[in-house]
Amino acid sequence: MTNSADNKPSQLLFWGCFIALITTSFGFITRMFLLDDPAVVELLNLDPAQVGKFKGIQIWPFAISIILFSLIIDKVGYKFSMIFAAACQIIWAIMGIIGLSIATDNPAAGANLLYWGGLVLALGNGTVEAFINPVVATMFTKDKTKWLNILHAGWPGGLVIAGIAVIVMGPETSWQIKTGIIIIPAALYFIMLIGQNFPVQERVASGVSYRDMLREFGVFGALIVSLLIYLQLDAEYPGNEKLFALICAGMVAAFGFYTQHLGRGLMGILIVIMMPLATTEIGTDGWISGIMAGAVSFDPGWILVYTSVIMMGLRFLAGPIVHALQPLPLLIVSCVLAIAGLAALSGASGTAMIFVAATLYALGKTFFWPTMLGIVSEQTPKGGALTLNAVSGIGMLAVGVLGFPLIGALQANKEISEVSKVDAPGLVANGELVEGATDAKNIYSIINYSVLNADVVEDSFLARVADHFSDAITQDGFQLA
Repeated sequence: MTNSADNKPSQLLFWGCFIALITTSFGFITRMFLLDDPAVVELLNLDPAQVGKFKGIQIWPFAISIILFSLIIDKVGYKFSMIFAAACQIIWAIMGIIGLSIATDNPAAGANLLYWGGLVLALGNGTVEAFINPVVATMFTKDKTKWLNILHAGWPGGLVIAGIAVIVMGPETSWQIKTGIIIIPAALYFIMLIGQNFPVQERVASGVSYRDMLREFGVFGALIVSLLIYLQLDAEYPGNEKLFALICAGMVAAFGFYTQHLGRGLMGILIVIMMPLATTEIGTDGWISGIMAGAVSFDPGWILVYTSVIMMGLRFLAGPIVHALQPLPLLIVSCVLAIAGLAALSGASGTAMIFVAATLYALGKTFFWPTMLGIVSEQTPKGGALTLNAVSGIGMLAVGVLGFPLIGALQANKEISEVSKVDAPGLVANGELVEGATDAKNIYSIINYSVLNADVVEDSFLARVADHFSDAITQDGFQLA
């Protein structure tokens, strides 16, 4: 809020929000690195697409909590939301530590704790977004895009700090310790913000009604949210398609009956743009360590740390850049750079070229998220906290429901393609996998992928071992009977 003495925004409040976002990225990167560790994946007995699902559970509930809290945050208050967020992040740390501790003796129980702990983390992280964005947008009404960019420097800042910490700790440090470091920033922002007075959101202060806020978002936005939620519920609880379809359709119908408005056209366009935009940033960041693991000789986590350093620096310098380009042209330039960077990264070889491509990608993704929030806040002021946070929620929902599983499925199919290039009798013949060597799987019945059949792989391995010993015995002048 503004200080009564000098009428300036409270810096303690702003930096408390900044550290809350750092905490969010702490949880994001440590859990992603955890699930990129082959030893952990083997311990939990996960295939690549299942790893994508484990990653996705910390994303799509993140989105739902952003949207749901945006509907009620003016009623429950920013302080309550802050307390809830910090509690969830600390509970995740406890669940993760316990899950990893018992996974050796009981992998299923350990996996369950890590999976559902991801849900708790997501709810806390989403609630952070739900309160920090409207708080900062209300504090700095004249330079929203600039200050939202500075605020969101906290995201790459947390990636850098936690990423370096996890990498430097090395494999000799247990994942229980690495998972628990989120408690430090969570406790810090709780202490900083618990005594603060939070501002009244602009929409409330201007007297805009709750119904008018919902009308800015509109039936189209509600339809997109409901569709994404349906896909996720169908995947989590199969066999209940009709029930979930009825619930989601009822939500859209009720929203439409109350608002009687499709929503602002610009808001609809921004919603559509946000889905691939969010996947480009968050989806790629979440998978980059696993994807680049076989392409580099160093810890691939350094690539994410490197791009995050660039993001953090540029977001702190957002003011002059935003004023020079304006938000919409800035988004266009960012898209071009991100596409070029990802295209270059996909074919890069050698450390130097990988970091050149990563630099292009980092320059592109830097201003995606906060600039989109600035545009929404400036162009849909009647939407208040809902439109500001809903566009983030839809982006995160799309990443968790579609982005992460899709990237995981592509990774699984790529592994199949690479196996077909090796000499593996009984598994590969004439450059192709033998019939029955793969099992077809799908997610949501729309994302199809294949995994190797464990029995066929085992038979192929045993056949190669037998051939090896047969050759060795023959060379010694003996023949197998």
